[in-house]
Amino acid sequence: MWWKFIVEVTNEYKILRGMISYSALWPIGCLIQQTFEGKRLKNYDWERCLRYSLYGTFVSAPMLYCWMRCANIMWPRTDFRSSLAKAFTEQAAYDPFAIVLFFYGMSILERRSQQQAGDEVRDKFWDTYKVGFFYWPMVQTVNFSLVKPKNQIVVAGFFSLIWTTFLAYVKTSKKQTPELTAAM
Repeated sequence: MWWKFIVEVTNEYKILRGMISYSALWPIGCLIQQTFEGKRLKNYDWERCLRYSLYGTFVSAPMLYCWMRCANIMWPRTDFRSSLAKAFTEQAAYDPFAIVLFFYGMSILERRSQQQAGDEVRDKFWDTYKVGFFYWPMVQTVNFSLVKPKNQIVVAGFFSLIWTTFLAYVKTSKKQTPELTAAM
């Protein structure tokens, strides 16, 4: 009964598919990253998981949903060439904005100052973007060419779990300055 209701609502309001998926996938990515840090159930940072859930649900999923809709309007065909165009346009236009918003937005959710949020963006943007430049075009080319548009946000969400785990790692990592690296 509940499942039927969820299916009906998400068919009517398609943006909810991504929001529901991301409300779980983003904190799971955070938990995976914390597990790699050596944390376990008794010492997970649940507030951090809540921030990831809020960000994934109310920022990332709606933003990705809008991008997917725009991409499917600009390139309605699902052939390989159109899918490649969507993927590389996403990499050039959407991903830089999404990465900046992630680091800045998560820093603000951590109650850090705007200056600290900006510093984190400057410190971590390019390294993160370079990894995404290889990861996302491959994922999205397959997604756009093989998956029905109504399910693309959910499929992207599962690949986003890997990406979110990576983002959580980068978010918690301290970038070493060249002086510190040379001293080691």
